Amino acid sequence: MPEPNHLLRALHRGEDPPEIVHARVLPEREAVVSPWPAWAHPSVVEAFQGLGVPEPYRHQVLAADAAHSAQAESLDDAIQCRSAGRAVSPARGHHVIIATGTASGKSLAYQLPTLDAIVRGSTDPGSSLHSREATVLYLAPTKALAADQLSALRALGIPHLRADTYDGDTEFAERSWIRDHSNFVLCNPDMLHAGVLPNHERWARFLRQLRYVIVDEAHGYRGVFGAHVSMILRRLRRICALHGSSPTFIGASATSADPQHSFAKLLGVEAPRVSAYSQDDSPHGSVTVLLWEPLLEDSLPQDDLAASTRGKGEATGLPEPSSPTAPLPSRGFGGAGENGAPRRRSALSEAAGMLTDLVAERIRTIAFIKSRRGAETMAGQAQDYLQDIDPSVAHRVCAYRSGYLPEERRELERQVRSGEMLGVASTPALELGIDVAGLDAVLVAGWPGTRASFFQQIGRAGRAGQESLAVFVASDDPLDTYLAHHPGDIFDTVVESTVFDPGNPYVLAPHLCSAAAERPIRPEELGLFGPGTEAVLETLVRDGYLRRRPTGWFWTHPESAADLVDIRSGGGHRLDIIEAETGGIIGTMESGQVHYQAHPGAIYVHQGKTWHVEELDEEGRAVVVSRAHPNFYTQARDVTEVSVLEIESTRAWGPVTLHRGMVRVRTQVVSFQRKAVMSNELIDEEPLDLEAQELVTRAVWWTIPQELMNSAGVAEPQVPGALHAAEHAAIGLLPLMATCDRWDIGGLSTALHVDTELPTIFVYDGYPGGAGFAERGFDVARSWLEATVEAILSCECDHGCPSCVQSPKCGNKNNPLSKQGAIDLLRGMLREATADPGN
Repeated sequence: MPEPNHLLRALHRGEDPPEIVHARVLPEREAVVSPWPAWAHPSVVEAFQGLGVPEPYRHQVLAADAAHSAQAESLDDAIQCRSAGRAVSPARGHHVIIATGTASGKSLAYQLPTLDAIVRGSTDPGSSLHSREATVLYLAPTKALAADQLSALRALGIPHLRADTYDGDTEFAERSWIRDHSNFVLCNPDMLHAGVLPNHERWARFLRQLRYVIVDEAHGYRGVFGAHVSMILRRLRRICALHGSSPTFIGASATSADPQHSFAKLLGVEAPRVSAYSQDDSPHGSVTVLLWEPLLEDSLPQDDLAASTRGKGEATGLPEPSSPTAPLPSRGFGGAGENGAPRRRSALSEAAGMLTDLVAERIRTIAFIKSRRGAETMAGQAQDYLQDIDPSVAHRVCAYRSGYLPEERRELERQVRSGEMLGVASTPALELGIDVAGLDAVLVAGWPGTRASFFQQIGRAGRAGQESLAVFVASDDPLDTYLAHHPGDIFDTVVESTVFDPGNPYVLAPHLCSAAAERPIRPEELGLFGPGTEAVLETLVRDGYLRRRPTGWFWTHPESAADLVDIRSGGGHRLDIIEAETGGIIGTMESGQVHYQAHPGAIYVHQGKTWHVEELDEEGRAVVVSRAHPNFYTQARDVTEVSVLEIESTRAWGPVTLHRGMVRVRTQVVSFQRKAVMSNELIDEEPLDLEAQELVTRAVWWTIPQELMNSAGVAEPQVPGALHAAEHAAIGLLPLMATCDRWDIGGLSTALHVDTELPTIFVYDGYPGGAGFAERGFDVARSWLEATVEAILSCECDHGCPSCVQSPKCGNKNNPLSKQGAIDLLRGMLREATADPGN
């Protein structure tokens, strides 16, 4: 193990903390630079040099060269098409993806060719290549990232640049000016779908001159959201061709597996038409990365209430329970989980203590956690601890998350950049490219979902070249347990594939309606939307959404087709969330989530505020809530039935058969638990009386004959518990292979399934039509189950706990479960899979 640096000593955990299961030093990286490209306009080069960039990095030049050359070819082709009276085809052109780490300068790589085109189009309108003004469209998943990019562009001071954001916050009076005059528009997929494409005729000037489309944070477009964005980009390519342009798409992504194929799939083009650049030639300081697993609580002394030596020795200085961010007075030590299972100290509590120690030593630190509530709680806890230790820095810790007003976000970003804020507890909002440099330490509380996100987050440390520290604090979860004990799967392997399914009919259908409303869909355009397009169009015609004519498919309704699509949801209708006191609508929620997040008694978090659900009126599509300040959160429990509708593919593992196909899932939320915010300690459980919900989706499942059970050593009384434990652990480990969260998927295990007539384990996508996760699981099934059994073996508990085989959403109260039975079963299945060539 490498010697910890002075930053590790600042944690005050002794010389060899037992929580550290692995330490890795990511070595310092030297910069490799290249000369500015000869084609780059001198004014653009001077602008970058004026901001302190004497020479670009090599990967920036390579990517910029490729984008410049691709657009030159596309522009020449478009000019020839127009001269010959032919329509421009969206099927032509080449594109570029830059997939490098945090702070590697991806923005310069795409700004160089795009700003060059804008300047030359404004200053040299008579040249053959730049015969008219150029425009650029920039797409970001968040408004904060677009605003940060706008500030960076304006800081360049390029005279001919007219850059503006066009999103839901844009004043209506400004929108027409942007359409008519801006040459660099910063937008998001939501506004492109709902505001630009349906009104493309108003955007004719901009679209006719469109040279480049920048797709920032391209690795984030995954699952159902990724499928929606893929359809939007295909519609954009189609509309650009209609207006006579063929823009080059430039993707900016964190390091990802096979970025060429992922970006090609996102655009709907063949992979050879995408050039990928993933060699990072930017400098970076060395980073000591610790994998930190909190100890099981029953292994801690009763009076060891604080893992760090902050001079307290007891839980002093906690907020009163009436405080909005206060945890329960208990820190959760010495208790047991469900069915007597041991629990670990929560990742939130552990990270809050580390944040406190580091800030007390004046070490600039960012702590990442997935939930907005968690970010607020962690910051509040650290502030409270610091009031006892060093009140002079207690005010220099803050939370950062989505939901703040734009001016609040900008001010917090300024304070973090300047060093006024020493510590920040953040959701992944600060992962997305916002320029925060000079941090000394990064804490990651709970696995962020993907290796790409993990390296994005720890890349925030050492950005100015200094030595830095990063700590991954494992949460009580099978995936976190596995990764803490298998560091090679973090550091020594490629990152995950970006998984999404643009062919999902529940996604494709409303986008075909939107496309038909933008311009009737012609038969020759079907290939743009994928192989299942014609069948979905026939369904839309049968259901009265579209009309078929000899020239194509037409939208004939007066309402907006774009309103059929909610790109950040998984389908179904939406319910209004209504404040009981005022009757005002504070938000909306997708119907598929209301039983889990908005059942009576649920604690619902919206825009950082907590609400208590008083009533769920599904018929009236309303959720009635009242303001609350609880010191607990709620978690729903469900029971599930799965029916096989169609088997699309199978694979034999000896007597075991692996299947992939369509299923119908009938789920009923039967109860909910209240758990302490800081410790995850179970407070109580309350039953619910809700109707069952049905979902048609895709699944992967194994059928396992009794002879395999016998040969694996799973006795008949153990079979239900072994299947159940293996199912839970497999759900927890699928995110290792696919870009999903365990809450995006579900499962069922049964000793005798009515359709298969065998013991069966199902894992299914939690979205109508599927999201690609189960399909990915089918493709890598053996690796997936190998990781699953390793995760169970890595956990030091005796009979099963939340870190290995217990599930937080199990409607059967995690009973029966057999940890050893799951190990024996999975090993037996894997022995039969060794001859499978598909893994």
